[in-house]
Amino acid sequence: MDEQKLEQLRTYIDDAQKIVFFGGAGVSTESGVPDFRSKDGLYNQHDVRFDKYRPEYLLSHSCLMHEPEVYFEFHRQKMDTRRIEPNNAHKYLAELEKMGKLTAVVTQNIDGLHQKAGSKKVYEIHGSALRNYCIRCGKTFPEDYIFESAEAIPHCECGGMIRPDITLYEESLPEDAVGASISAIADADMLIIGGTSLTVYPAASYINYFSGKYLVIINRDALDVRAAKNTLMITDKIGEVFAALAEKQGIKL
Repeated sequence: MDEQKLEQLRTYIDDAQKIVFFGGAGVSTESGVPDFRSKDGLYNQHDVRFDKYRPEYLLSHSCLMHEPEVYFEFHRQKMDTRRIEPNNAHKYLAELEKMGKLTAVVTQNIDGLHQKAGSKKVYEIHGSALRNYCIRCGKTFPEDYIFESAEAIPHCECGGMIRPDITLYEESLPEDAVGASISAIADADMLIIGGTSLTVYPAASYINYFSGKYLVIINRDALDVRAAKNTLMITDKIGEVFAALAEKQGIKL
């Protein structure tokens, strides 16, 4: 790990007053949650039950509506993160919020690990697999419901299908979360982008609203982003970076 860059990151955080974190799948991979596009990701995991389907289809509105038994089998097998624990990235961000430095986490993840680590202001722009609701009456159901249901296709007492509150392909992102995310990014004096390839749109475009002082990218691979006046690129695992930074700051994770 580059100690000079780590010290620079510490200096930026010390100076900043309104930090926003924008994160993707790479934030949770260190907890054991697979991402989508890497060589070990969901899209490259061969499973005879699903090999005949395009990965994007299995997570689409079309699959949910037209082949719900396929959708729910995939969801139960691949999207269950209830027993996954937060890693040092989630924990450090929660500590930054407690310190009054971090104003929001904007996440593309649906695993709820930021909240599990203690973060309060989290905008989930792709929803959460830990929330479920009936598509007919809107009644909500606990996080275990779909995973524990004896029905292949879970139904509400009103007869409507119960689905997870996640944004599938072909669906619009939640307006409230999107609006709050854009406002937080636009108001930030420091934006930390972590664990994302910035290839999923429209979410990736939200960083264009940032006009603050410090832009930091922490990702295993370098990203091609517009350079702010003070741009810092760190190509390491984000959990390891934040753990090293916490040690420098005397923060116990």
